[in-house]
Amino acid sequence: MSSGSAILHTAVLTRRSVRGRLRQPAALTPSFVFPLFFAALGSASFSRIADRPDFAAIAPSFLNYAVAGAIVQGVLFASTSAAGDLATDIEQGFFERLLASPVTRTSILLGRLGSAMVVAVVQVTIFLAIFLAFGARIETGVIGFIGLVVAGALLALAMSGLMSGLAIKSGSPEVVQGAFPMVFALMFLSSAFFPRQYMTGWYQDVATWNPMSHVVEGMQGFMNQPLNVDQFLRAWLIPLGIALAAIAFGLRSLNKRLAAL
Repeated sequence: MSSGSAILHTAVLTRRSVRGRLRQPAALTPSFVFPLFFAALGSASFSRIADRPDFAAIAPSFLNYAVAGAIVQGVLFASTSAAGDLATDIEQGFFERLLASPVTRTSILLGRLGSAMVVAVVQVTIFLAIFLAFGARIETGVIGFIGLVVAGALLALAMSGLMSGLAIKSGSPEVVQGAFPMVFALMFLSSAFFPRQYMTGWYQDVATWNPMSHVVEGMQGFMNQPLNVDQFLRAWLIPLGIALAAIAFGLRSLNKRLAAL
């Protein structure tokens, strides 16, 4: 099939996946509620840290600092849920129905990844609107706003690619959901909820080597620092690199499943 057909099929499956997600508000709700809850809890618990003279170099307020962590948490929740839907399609036989239709095989995977990115764009926009309404501000203005939205979409692409590859390989929603706590632990062992500068011992060492810390800090840069290249390198290129590897894993898993049918 032509590349035009592949793009069309991907767009159609992306739209189907987005509609399916909108029909499951119970699945989407945690990806909005929990990040906002943790952000409110963190702002209330750690607000006095912002009184330290050296905190001003990190963020103007702890609320501003918490924005990036909420975005990352929400995107990870939603992307894992989207991959779980793909595993459900395989488990319930819809995957085989797609294979019987004249759609390109890669669009089956790419459609799911596209829907995860669409949901992430909506999530980040809503999160930013809520945080701005409660007093947060984006130091880099409109460019920073766009930077955060793109960063969220790229992170969704990376996470959904990884989890979708796992979903295709296993064909089990339980396996996908069971893998998420490891990703969640990776986020908690980063600077998503607390500044790395104030950590000590092994926790600081792990956070320093954790790629999630650098993605989060790139996003925090858009919120809290003057615009610079480092923000784009960390918030965009790291998740993009992970996404390319994840998509390769997903396509390989898809080819193996097709070969086994």
